[in-house]
Amino acid sequence: MVLLIGAMSAWADDVVFQANAPKQVVLGKPFQISYSVNQRAKNFRAPEFVDFDVLAGPYTSQSSSTSFVNGKRSSAINLTFTYTIMAQKEGTFSIAPATIMVSGEQYRSNGLKITVLPPDEEEHADASRSGSNSSNAKASSKSSNSGSAVSGENIFMKTIVSKTKVKEQECILLQYKIYWAGVDLAQFTNNTQIPEFKGFLKQDLEQGEIQTNLEHYNGRNYNTAVIYQTLLYPQRAGEVKIEPASFEAVLRVQNRANVRSLFEEFYGSYTNVTKTLNAPGTTIHVSSLPSGKPAGFSSGVGQFSIQSSISSQDITTNDAVTIRLTIQGTGNMKLVKTPAVDWPEGFEVYDPKVQNNFKSTTAGVSGTKSIEYLAIARAAGDYTIPPISFSYYDTQADEYRVLQTPEYTVHVARDAADQSQQTVVNTFVDKEDIRQLGTDIRYIHTTALPAVREPLLSGFTGLWWLLYLVPTLLAALLFVVFRKRIRENADESRVRYKKAGKVAQKRLKKAKKLMSESNAAFYEEIERAAWTYLSDRLSIPTAELNKDNIAEILRAKGTAEALIKQVREVLSTAEFARYAPSAAGSMQDLYSATESLINALEDAKL
Repeated sequence: MVLLIGAMSAWADDVVFQANAPKQVVLGKPFQISYSVNQRAKNFRAPEFVDFDVLAGPYTSQSSSTSFVNGKRSSAINLTFTYTIMAQKEGTFSIAPATIMVSGEQYRSNGLKITVLPPDEEEHADASRSGSNSSNAKASSKSSNSGSAVSGENIFMKTIVSKTKVKEQECILLQYKIYWAGVDLAQFTNNTQIPEFKGFLKQDLEQGEIQTNLEHYNGRNYNTAVIYQTLLYPQRAGEVKIEPASFEAVLRVQNRANVRSLFEEFYGSYTNVTKTLNAPGTTIHVSSLPSGKPAGFSSGVGQFSIQSSISSQDITTNDAVTIRLTIQGTGNMKLVKTPAVDWPEGFEVYDPKVQNNFKSTTAGVSGTKSIEYLAIARAAGDYTIPPISFSYYDTQADEYRVLQTPEYTVHVARDAADQSQQTVVNTFVDKEDIRQLGTDIRYIHTTALPAVREPLLSGFTGLWWLLYLVPTLLAALLFVVFRKRIRENADESRVRYKKAGKVAQKRLKKAKKLMSESNAAFYEEIERAAWTYLSDRLSIPTAELNKDNIAEILRAKGTAEALIKQVREVLSTAEFARYAPSAAGSMQDLYSATESLINALEDAKL
């Protein structure tokens, strides 16, 4: 604990000076760039914003916290400088680092690279006809978007493949990418249908946290995100079809019907709508590998290299010699065959030991395949071990290549203790693992032994019964426990109910990070944390969830009216803050209210 606290204190003393801004922005639309430092600082100097207009700033904000650990007081501070800027033209631009002074030392932030996309063509045309400025055009676009229907132009899926013409076993990256604009994408449901990818060997990639970007497509700017990606290796030549996929998304749509308050009249009420999105299929043209495959072709397709070593070239009889071969590269690593070693006569050969260390990325499967070949010298003499050949098809050079290891010469001397009749076994891999058992013939005793009759259970002592019964009872207990757990996990709604608190805490943690960066995405994340928690806790699909049926279910469960009122207030405030962040008040107040609500609902044990 002392070492851990010391490490945390040392980490807390490190100065972190970081710049944050969107990676993509739209021409004519303001955005924010912030610089944060975790220590008391002065003499902040921003870089020159070339190709950008500074509309406001710097606005300075400061937050601090104090904690006590084992009676020791520690404090943390975060200082943020925020600018509102707007791009002057399209393209990709770099912003130089800023500088600041902390305890008499100067620190530099990271630099930034920002891509400026063109505005929507319709919005740009409307602005030109009306002669309005960029802010009016923005308001007009927002109004138009809010009233538009959910159509194929507002939200759609694309199937993106890295290549459509490949060789057999050549890697293809397939991605399903969603585009949306003018609609509020809340989340995806579990109703997803991915094709079987017949004719391909599939290697799924870990998705991790979904990243959202801006992309200019068909004259309009869309939010985009890759929601599924996998590596495909075609197993046969010809035209191989990939069937369509489907995903189900939950959208929040503005609804002005049944307005009950001034708040809802001004900002509108929202309804969750479920929409099925279809990703189109595609066809991959697969060519056969060219003729003239080298002898012992490994089935490898990609780019590879090999390295080899030998344990010793000067041994005695009954000693083991190990050749280690490492194949490294990128391609269909899992299908690469193990090369053979042509051992000379006089060696007892064992099966090779293979160890794979692969990593799947968007560039393909890469890593190493390590092979150990073991043999034991049985006769003295000088032996030559020919080179090991590894052949593969190079996709970049579009040709077969053969790699070879060096030739090894091994001198085997006769062991002074060598006997004519010995048996050697190995547990693999080095000669230290070899054990000599002695002569290979054990003579059977022929002396007659007296017959002794003993009771059937005379050898079963109390300890024996204990060692027998305890594992049996333990196995029965584990069977009952795991059977119960399997039944519980089969109930999806119950699993979501049990994990609702943990999922909400993860979202709150992410929201807290966004809050420290003064990122407007904080409001969206805090709203999702509240709605997702209530959906999981009350076992209601998000698409069917609204403030009215939440209140009815909570009353049916005997929840206090004060807590129900708190639920309504937090949901309304979060919704208000998301669409009017400038008037929403303190991020910290909204975060504290949401955290307090979730803790209260956890204590209520719904």
